[in-house]
Formats: sequence, C-alpha cells, structure tokens
Amino acid sequence: MSELKNFWKEETAVGVVEIILILVVLISLVIVFKKQLTSLVNTIFSKIRSKAGDVY
Repeated sequence: MSELKNFWKEETAVGVVEIILILVVLISLVIVFKKQLTSLVNTIFSKIRSKAGDVY
C-alpha cells in the first residue's frame, strides 16, 4: 500500500510529460501555419534588407 502512495506522490514524471505535450503543441502549430510563418519571416527580412542601406 505504501508503494501506491509513493507512486501518487511522485511528480517528477509529470513535468516531463508537460514539457513533451508543450513541444508537441508547438511543433503542430508550426506545421499547420508553415506557409504563413514563412511568408512573415520573408517579409521581415526583406524589410530589414531594404532599410539596411539607409543606415550607412
């Protein structure tokens, strides 16, 4: 019976499971919104490149 109580009190594995679930959600979002993210990053970098000449 004490082993069952110790098992329920043990929470170290819960943190690992939470991290894995968060990573799965983030990877899923990246896969779903891949085109939009790529377009956004390309737009940002093109603006940076076009404005970089203004600095000098």
